[in-house]
Amino acid sequence: MDRLHRAIKNVHRLDDLAARGTALTRLPPLPKLLAVLVYLCVTLSFQKYALTGLLGMAPWPILLYEIDDLSIVKTLRQCWAVVALLVLVGIANLFFDRAPVLTLGPVVLSGGAVTLLVLVVKGVLCFLAVYLLIATTGMERVCAALRQLHIPRVLVTTILLTYRYIVLLLQEGNRISTAYALRAPGEKGIHFRAWGSLLGQLLLRSVDRAQLVYESMMLRGYGWRDDPAPTRQPQKGSAAGTVFFVATLMYCILFRVIPIFELLGQLF
Repeated sequence: MDRLHRAIKNVHRLDDLAARGTALTRLPPLPKLLAVLVYLCVTLSFQKYALTGLLGMAPWPILLYEIDDLSIVKTLRQCWAVVALLVLVGIANLFFDRAPVLTLGPVVLSGGAVTLLVLVVKGVLCFLAVYLLIATTGMERVCAALRQLHIPRVLVTTILLTYRYIVLLLQEGNRISTAYALRAPGEKGIHFRAWGSLLGQLLLRSVDRAQLVYESMMLRGYGWRDDPAPTRQPQKGSAAGTVFFVATLMYCILFRVIPIFELLGQLF
C-alpha cells in the first residue's frame, strides 16, 4: 500500500472512529472542543526549559486514548512529519544554548537539548489532543461546535469543505500516480521532469471535481448562509460533557500550577 492509499485510509478511519458508540463519542461536541482548547493553551504556555512540568500534561491524552480504546502507538506513527518539522526548527538551539540546565542521572542536558525536547513534546501532545478530538467527534460535529462559539460561518464552511476535499485531492493524486506507474513501470517514483505537468493535471482535475461538487450542492439548495453542520437540539449527555470539561480544566490547572513531577523527584 503506497502513501496515497494510506493517507486516504487514515482520513476514512477518522470518520469510522467518530461513528462508534463509545463513552467519549457520545459526549456533546462543544465540551470536548473547549476541553481540547484549554489543554492546548496550557500545554503551549510552558516555558522552554519546563520539561518536567510539561510531562505532567501527558497522562491526559494517554488516559483518554485508553478509555476510548484508541491505539496511541498508531497515532504516534502518524505524527512523524510534525516531529521532523519541529526537530528541524529547534535543532539550531543545540549550538547556541550549550549551558547545562538539567541532569538525568549521569546525563547532563544542555539548554538547547532541553529546548528541543520541550518543543517536540509540545508538538506531540498537541497532535494527540487534536487527533483525539476529531476521532471521537467527527469534523462535522467539530464545525457545529465552532458555530456554537460564534465562529464566522464562512470560516467554518471553509474548514469543513477543505477537510472533505482532502480525500478528493488524494484520490486524484492516486489516479495520476497509478497512470504514471503503468506508463513507466521501470522507474522508481515519479521523475522530476514530470513533476510540473503532473501537478498541473492534478490541479485541473481537482478543480473539475470541486466544480461538480459545488454544482451538486447548489442543486440541493445549499447557500452560504446555511450552517455547514447544524447542531441538533437538545443534545444528550450535556451533564456528562460538563463534567468532562470541568475535570479537564481542573487537571490542567493542577499540573500547570503545581510541579508534581518535581516534587516527586525530590521525595525519591
